[in-house]
Amino acid sequence: MVRGVSRGGRGMPGRGGMGRPPFRPRVLMLRPPFDLILAEPAFPRCKPAPDDSALTQALLKRHAELCPTPSEQAAVLALVTKLQTVLDNLVVAPGDFAACQLEEVRQVGSYKKGTMMAGKNVADIVVIMKTLPTKEAVEGLSNKVNEEVNKLTRAEGTGTVTSACNERGFTVTAPQTAVRVLVTTLHQNLRKLEPKVHLDYKVISSHLAAIRHSRWFEENAHHSSIKVLIRLLRDMCARHTGLEPLTPWMIDLLAHHCIMNNPARQALPINVAFRRALSLVAGGLFLPGCAGLPDPCEGAHARAHTALDLAAQDHAAATAQTLLRVVARGGHRYVLGLQPFEGGKDISTEITVWDGVVVSPLAPAYQETPEPMDTDDKDEDSVQNGVAA
Repeated sequence: MVRGVSRGGRGMPGRGGMGRPPFRPRVLMLRPPFDLILAEPAFPRCKPAPDDSALTQALLKRHAELCPTPSEQAAVLALVTKLQTVLDNLVVAPGDFAACQLEEVRQVGSYKKGTMMAGKNVADIVVIMKTLPTKEAVEGLSNKVNEEVNKLTRAEGTGTVTSACNERGFTVTAPQTAVRVLVTTLHQNLRKLEPKVHLDYKVISSHLAAIRHSRWFEENAHHSSIKVLIRLLRDMCARHTGLEPLTPWMIDLLAHHCIMNNPARQALPINVAFRRALSLVAGGLFLPGCAGLPDPCEGAHARAHTALDLAAQDHAAATAQTLLRVVARGGHRYVLGLQPFEGGKDISTEITVWDGVVVSPLAPAYQETPEPMDTDDKDEDSVQNGVAA
């Protein structure tokens, strides 16, 4: 027997030894930002809530401006109905059409979710092909759809439509509206895709994800307040540079979380939900190391904000902090876009003064460090020069 093993030699788990526990891998702990709505039971209010009717009225007024007009909705509905009819016929009875075989047709996007914006009369339809989505197949489908839809429009006397192919499928355009036909294929065909022959793999996968997003939204986010908040957040993100990288899916999840995720499990008022959305983003909801918002349509550990790079995450948090301070000083009309600031200033990027309080945008916290250059060649040259000397 080796000495020290049974009597607790150094580093051994025996009697009197200096044994150490086995190495445990460090676990990354994702922490959520502070949320006053969820923590409200721990912080009971000492006095009545302040009157927030001015913000509520401003939110509803801005939402009314963002809603599409009845004529815009009717134009989109007419073109979507024609396209849906033509594509459904190609699924059931393709006839002599042999460019591709269709499996299913699904409406997705803001039109399907009921969150269309005024002036953006564009709907989205996903076409699932049984066959592989070659560029020739997409072009053939585009020509066939254009031909059949024009037959319907001529019969109604409503003018003609045009079709143009792109990297995602093709777009059918009418005088007042357009429908983007997004092409994808069956899941088992994804491994067979070739970059130079078929549509891009990431594009095809994103169209399948759009179907999952629309299905989840239809089942879980049908409350009208969620749709109101989505329009307001999308408009705010479009007007402020720091929030532009937020994807529509991230905004959908954020709006659903701010409206429905609370101890009472009841929809929050729109003014409370709007402040909560700004507070969460400002508090680091989309920053590294934060739990963020789980993606219900992906894996168990998927987070929605991982689609953003580190610089975009930092910029979004800094912009939200600036806008939140402006709202706290009564500048919600400027944040919502109901009126421009004096001199045309961008309140998210320039210093502003509110009743003597200076609100200055934050400097970036994330600095991208360049990768160190490979100095092997330089070292070899210096060594050779030294030897030669």
